[in-house]
Amino acid sequence: MSSQAVMSIDLKSLKLVASGKVREIYQIDKSTLLMVVTDRVSAYDEILSSGIPDKGAILCQMSAYWFTLLGAQMPNFRHHVLSLQPPSGCQIVSLSERATLRGRCMQIQALKVFPIEVIVRGYLTGSAWDEYKKSSTVHGIPQPAGLQRCQAFPGGPIYTPSTKAPQGFHDENISPEEARRIVGEKWAGEIENLALSIYKTAHSFAMERGIIIADTKMEIALDEKKDEIVVVDELLTPDSSRFWPAPVRVGEEQPSFDKQHIRDYLKAHGLVGKPGVELPEHIVTETTNAYREVFRRLTSQTLEQAMEALGD
Repeated sequence: MSSQAVMSIDLKSLKLVASGKVREIYQIDKSTLLMVVTDRVSAYDEILSSGIPDKGAILCQMSAYWFTLLGAQMPNFRHHVLSLQPPSGCQIVSLSERATLRGRCMQIQALKVFPIEVIVRGYLTGSAWDEYKKSSTVHGIPQPAGLQRCQAFPGGPIYTPSTKAPQGFHDENISPEEARRIVGEKWAGEIENLALSIYKTAHSFAMERGIIIADTKMEIALDEKKDEIVVVDELLTPDSSRFWPAPVRVGEEQPSFDKQHIRDYLKAHGLVGKPGVELPEHIVTETTNAYREVFRRLTSQTLEQAMEALGD
């Protein structure tokens, strides 16, 4: 694996149709896209100058693992992945490009993504804790008095969506009712029920491996041909979730296997919301190790073993 972060991908063989904070999207044909995951890292909606080596491969392979696992356990679960290999045949990717893409790309369906961030929270932390301290609510949903930081919600996990802001702007927490107005009555309930089912299934699986999934963010799209909702982008990764070692220590912040090392550094140094921050080497190393360790614990394999299974 690489000791250098891959900050950009420049394929000459395919047309770039979108570039996000972490991912590049290329068009293969009218119904198929190539999603490539870089090692870029964002925090508080800003892209940092530093990358996390092998992060793209970890996110890609962990998402693929969850897609397969949940597809086997949940009858109503559908995802967008067609292949974990670069395209071949009439759309030829060069040998050098294939080497760059190895382990960090997915061929995916081109689908209409709903314009919200689908978030499920099982524990009172992050922005949810900040809101609760002020108003005893989370995303406008009233919560019992006297809850402690990092405590599990007494009634079980809750659906707490946010807006999906354009790059350079900030997502805003919204209530389930506001999300319903955005996505429409037809799909709002299905999206909420699917998200909660995914969280509960994944949470139980992770707990058996000593990992708590405190919260997670996912994206849902509509397959207009089949009139079905589909999970897209990444799923249950250290970029999109808070992973804690079990058991939880109620009343205090938890050690983590995710971007919390980076968030803590930015907060401590007054760098929240600042673009182009360069992280010190020890923060990069701590984050890389955390991502690798949670991958190993959850998938029961190292990243190198997962990459080897892909073949050449």
